[in-house]
Amino acid sequence: MAATESERRRAELLERIGSRFGVEPRVADDGTVWVAVGEQELGDCLAFSKREGFDHCSAISVTDWPEEEAFELTYHLWSYDQKLLLTVKSRIDRGKAAVASAIPLWGPSAGIHERELHELFGVEFSGNPDLAPLFLENWGGPPPFRKDFDWRAYVRETFYEEGDPREQSYRD
Repeated sequence: MAATESERRRAELLERIGSRFGVEPRVADDGTVWVAVGEQELGDCLAFSKREGFDHCSAISVTDWPEEEAFELTYHLWSYDQKLLLTVKSRIDRGKAAVASAIPLWGPSAGIHERELHELFGVEFSGNPDLAPLFLENWGGPPPFRKDFDWRAYVRETFYEEGDPREQSYRD
């Protein structure tokens, strides 16, 4: 059975990524290409992806792995010409969570995601000119989406006075 044009393009992309970064990309059941690269290769892999025609950064997300002292950054990149979705993952040091901004590659579509992840997880994106809060104006606490953030303790300490009956309900 002959490969479709989409399957051929996907196979060629897998070969180029694999040989360039020494990794084994995989194809998910839905046809998405997934690749995991080291923290040092992340910027180069993203730039490579842009040169390969992945012109749209549709999402960037963070998975918090506190027991491993790592954040996993996930970039979802679209090539409309090739009709392919590429997902690039990389684990970074949770204690020094900083990477270069993807704004030079994808402009504001990357910038808004970086702003959100900075606010909610504390990831620094060097080169992003606007990491101002999106949701948590006047927030004085730590990044609230980190798994080790104890929101109950934060509410108790910030909003309740000693002996407040509501405070006791959070301890039960």
